[in-house]
Formats: sequence, structure tokens, C-alpha cells
Amino acid sequence: MRWIDQIPLPLLILVAAWMGVAPITPEPHLVEKARMLAQGALTRPLDIFDLFIHAAPLAVLALRVWRLVKARAGRGPL
Repeated sequence: MRWIDQIPLPLLILVAAWMGVAPITPEPHLVEKARMLAQGALTRPLDIFDLFIHAAPLAVLALRVWRLVKARAGRGPL
């Protein structure tokens, strides 16, 4: 898991934001695929792959931030 700690945080934020809203029109893929998942309509392999591709950077960012907070909490007050 140390490879996640080596990813520059600003770059990860940029990629996660970009993939989270791409394409902007008519609707971000992540929103569309999440709605399809909630409705039970996410059945095509391409749609599942698309959801994974657009959500993966957000998941990595969440993990990176969680590890950063955990590491700082272990050191005590700054």
C-alpha cells in the first residue's frame, strides 16, 4: 500500500475530480452509472467497466487521504 502514499496528492485530486465529472454534458458518467446501479439497470459489462474507471480515482483518493490522516494521528499533535 505504500505506492498509494507516493502518489502526489494534488495530482490525485485533479485526476479524481476530472474523472468524477467527465464528460460534463449531458451528464457525468459517474452520476449516470450510480443512478443505473441504484435502479438495478447496470447490467452491461461496458457500463460496469465505465463505473469502475470513473470511480477508481475517487476510491484511491479516499484511501490516500485516510492513510494520511491515520499517519498524522499516530504522530500526535503537530
